Amino acid sequence: MKNLNALLWLACFSGWAAQAAPLGADVEGLLKFAQAHNPELAAIRLEADAASMRVQPAGSLPDPVLRTDLMDITNQGTNKSPDLLPSKVGSTRYLLMQSVPWFGKLDLQSGVAEAQVAGARGQAAVTWADLSGKIKSAYAQRYYLSDSIRLTRETLDLTKNLEKIAQTRYANGLGPQQEVIRVQIEKTDLQTTLIELGNEQHHVHARLNALLSRPADAELSAPEKQRTLPADAQLAQLAEQLRAHNPQLQVADAVINEARMSRDLTYKNRYPGFTFGVAPNQVGSAVKSWDLMVEFNIPLQQASRRSQEREAEAKLAASTAREASLLDQMLSALSESISGLETARHTDEMIAASLLPQAELSFQSALSGYTTGKVDFSVLLEAQRQILKARQQRIRAQYEAQVRMAEIERLIGGKL
Repeated sequence: MKNLNALLWLACFSGWAAQAAPLGADVEGLLKFAQAHNPELAAIRLEADAASMRVQPAGSLPDPVLRTDLMDITNQGTNKSPDLLPSKVGSTRYLLMQSVPWFGKLDLQSGVAEAQVAGARGQAAVTWADLSGKIKSAYAQRYYLSDSIRLTRETLDLTKNLEKIAQTRYANGLGPQQEVIRVQIEKTDLQTTLIELGNEQHHVHARLNALLSRPADAELSAPEKQRTLPADAQLAQLAEQLRAHNPQLQVADAVINEARMSRDLTYKNRYPGFTFGVAPNQVGSAVKSWDLMVEFNIPLQQASRRSQEREAEAKLAASTAREASLLDQMLSALSESISGLETARHTDEMIAASLLPQAELSFQSALSGYTTGKVDFSVLLEAQRQILKARQQRIRAQYEAQVRMAEIERLIGGKL
């Protein structure tokens, strides 16, 4: 029984520890946290919800109007003072009126409101696409800086070993003091680079926390893995996905729908609206007669209506042209990002397969030659720099590929 309780306690503690673990290990956890806690995203979603509440009222009839007319409140002089009781006056008229717009106007008003809701939903999607893209890029930068710091420390350790070799050679009269000084300068330069990288890492840490609506110094665990890059076949199909799912294009399409329905609604203003009414007439305590009433406005100001119609047509044409321009910009940005991703991936592959092995081989050869006195120290130092440069270029290419992938996902409105 004690063992069972211990296992249950351990399981509960492990679950609590897993939940309490800091964010930052992967992109997915960061995105989930941001979806739940980012106040700007929450505000835009609430605004979209508020806009959806306007659809039903937009397609509804206005409230009816009830009017009461007390006629002959002195009852032909028989009342010494005016009496406001319906049964005491000469007669009372109750008029119940209902305004009714021209056929189809309610549907168009409802359609305009629905287009506004679609625009608000699209704006929420735009906000999330931008936010998630920034989070993905910040995570990729943290991973890049973490790798850069690790690589710089490894190179610093290697430089310290070279310093020992140079000091040994100088102590034995096999090399000049200048070699020791040069390797010490190289070591100091690497230490300075580490300080700069640490400062940049702090800035990215604070920026990522700001995107998550957390304090700038809140704990984030070290990034553990990069996201898998898409295959080339996936990249070839992205233009159609952009046309169908890009959030900015969805907003532009909603604006066009709203402008189109607003134009049709403007044309409906050529026709009159109606008001219908029914009126029971009370004399004494009984209703003696009934009246029916119809009222309509006369659309005489056609010149002003034509101006409104031309305005509506111009707005529709403008929103259509704006969407076409936006589509061209989005397709251009997508093509640029795809090209950047492919270039970064091929650069990474080329460095890993060719440049880095060659640089490492060159360094080993230079180290062996320097130890035996056959190679000048400057050759060895340059070979070390080439290894560092090749490794830096590789992690830089990997970082660039991740940033490009985040930009592509922002443009297509979904994951690759």
